[in-house]
Amino acid sequence: MAIKDLFAEGVASGWKVLNASRLEKNTTVEADVVIVGTGAGGGTTAEIMAMAGLKVIMVEEGMLKSSNDFNMDEEEAYSTLYQEAVGRLSKDQAITILQGRSVGGSTTINWTSSFRTPEQTLNHWTSEFGVKGSSVDEMTPWFANREERLNIRTWDIPPNANNGVLQKGCEALGYEWETIPRNISGCWDLGYCGTGCPTNAKQSMLVTTIPGALQRNAKLIFLARAHYLKHDNGKISSLVCQAMDASCVYPTGKTITVKAKHYVLSGGAINTPAILMRSAAPDPYRITGKRTFLHPVPMTSAIMPDKIDGYYGAPQSIHSDHFQWKDGVTGPIGYKLEVPPLQPKLASALFRSRGESLAQDMSQLPYTSVTLALLRDGFHEQSQGGTVELRNDGSPVLDYKMNKYLWDGVRRALLSMAEIQFAAGARSVRPHHYGAPHYKSWKEAQKGITELELREYDTLVGCAHVMGGCPMGEDERRSVVNSLGEHHQLDNLSVIDGSIFPTSIGANPQLSVYGQAARMATHLVQRLGSPVITRS
Repeated sequence: MAIKDLFAEGVASGWKVLNASRLEKNTTVEADVVIVGTGAGGGTTAEIMAMAGLKVIMVEEGMLKSSNDFNMDEEEAYSTLYQEAVGRLSKDQAITILQGRSVGGSTTINWTSSFRTPEQTLNHWTSEFGVKGSSVDEMTPWFANREERLNIRTWDIPPNANNGVLQKGCEALGYEWETIPRNISGCWDLGYCGTGCPTNAKQSMLVTTIPGALQRNAKLIFLARAHYLKHDNGKISSLVCQAMDASCVYPTGKTITVKAKHYVLSGGAINTPAILMRSAAPDPYRITGKRTFLHPVPMTSAIMPDKIDGYYGAPQSIHSDHFQWKDGVTGPIGYKLEVPPLQPKLASALFRSRGESLAQDMSQLPYTSVTLALLRDGFHEQSQGGTVELRNDGSPVLDYKMNKYLWDGVRRALLSMAEIQFAAGARSVRPHHYGAPHYKSWKEAQKGITELELREYDTLVGCAHVMGGCPMGEDERRSVVNSLGEHHQLDNLSVIDGSIFPTSIGANPQLSVYGQAARMATHLVQRLGSPVITRS
């Protein structure tokens, strides 16, 4: 069955798409609104702006890849679709940070899990950070709007065996579990969502809102790195972008200057603060880039008696919040339990083993099930997140340190996951830690994990969710933007992405970004004087 490539057909039909790597001279373009980044925040904002009749330019640092390019090849996907060729690390290089860098951003390569922001999180933002307009009742219609637009539905196909282990173990122990909502339409259940969907089933920005904007006369410029904003007297006059080479590694030396009435930063929680810092944007209270959160992720592997084949089937379809809020919002750190897909290259990087041990782990891959925990950071005084900094070349890096509070959460999560896997029938369980053996029983694992020395580099801590750094709120002393994403000091600048979150959210963040982006972009349309966009 031939798959329609939306971008190939769209460009052939006249969509305005510019490959900046091919520019032979510097160029200047103008628009009503320029949006930096084409992920969940930027893609949503672009369509809403374009639907209102505004002239929109989308700027994307990464490559343009679409269904014709997605061949389920891990090596090619990681090198072309991810930030720093899947090599983005924390400053101390102890934490791997998976983020998308292509048209569609992380929505092109995520695993489709789509959760509304938890009620506890929204209430905390309102009470502790003075955020307005984001109560549960106020956000419900915006989430519903995006769920309809992106076909977000609870996955009604039985889970693959990898997710089934989490379900079975939770059931055996009486722990809460639920099916995950996914943004898919006509999913083929291939399991390779992280390498780009070759069937256009994943309702990412790449196949929904970006085409929607382009069909309404918006323009897309890709392989263009937003370098800095020129501003004076509280107003931005232009955005200066560097044209990147075809591999998105080096600037070509050509520049694109974008002049607009309004500027929207949607580059994500590491890149957006970096742009503001490179621009010397006003930051009187030194907040930009601070309190950047990760959902630190530890994992455990279980060898099961029957084949799991965790590289096939929907990557994530079962989750458990049993341990998420049991100690309250501000007590010991809570965590959500989920399952990652196990494509061979990804699995080999996750196992935290080497030499003969890695060879043995990989030989058992067909029988391996992995569970992960998303630690909910940012709600406790000992969980202040990290800080985005600039390297000497102007590129961003996140300084994020693990402390005793976070390590306590890692240990409790490792114990919870091992218990669940043994309850599901595991023959052995191994934490992803260079010094950990394969424990043969829950009793042995309980003792071993309790005594295991947890420290950087030995213990796997990864992350695919980056939030904060430009928090929203009405108090300028504690926030970079107001509750509508408008910068406190620069009148014609908005930030609409995950960097506006005052804490992490305790769930996969894409629907949280979609909902906030729809709310903020709709208000921005009204502010700029275009027709009001309804929620229907």
